[in-house]
Amino acid sequence: MRKQHPLELLVPPPVVMLTAAGLGWLGGWLWPGGVLFQLPLFWALLPVALSGVIGTLAVFHFFRAQTTVHPHHPEKASRLVAYGVFRLSRNPMYLALVLLLFAWLLYLGHLLAPLWLAVFMAYITQFQIKPEERALKELFGDEYDVYCRRTRRWI
Repeated sequence: MRKQHPLELLVPPPVVMLTAAGLGWLGGWLWPGGVLFQLPLFWALLPVALSGVIGTLAVFHFFRAQTTVHPHHPEKASRLVAYGVFRLSRNPMYLALVLLLFAWLLYLGHLLAPLWLAVFMAYITQFQIKPEERALKELFGDEYDVYCRRTRRWI
């Protein structure tokens, strides 16, 4: 049995995203010279709209399948959801958070924005997605392996 890292499944993904968003804002506040561009708000709203569609569909599919959406207890999943937006990404809810963060960082237009996006994705992959994948592999076995071969982790 693999020893669990203390950060695995600890911090709710929206909190991690909001932290990265706050660090992006703080970077702009501390280093205003790092602002590269200022896009109209409209352009930042496009990924927000896409995030809303993807996130809503993902949650809808989980409720329809009558399985848990709770990110701290993947072992409580009762069904493997592999249809709808889950055919495009194994993690559409986290993809929706990435799009929200991307929209915010795009709006900020700061030089360090890509860093916070990369940090968020690395953290979520390591401490949220990989532990979930281990739990789902244990629960669904070969069915989950087939799904993983067919569908990418992010997009």
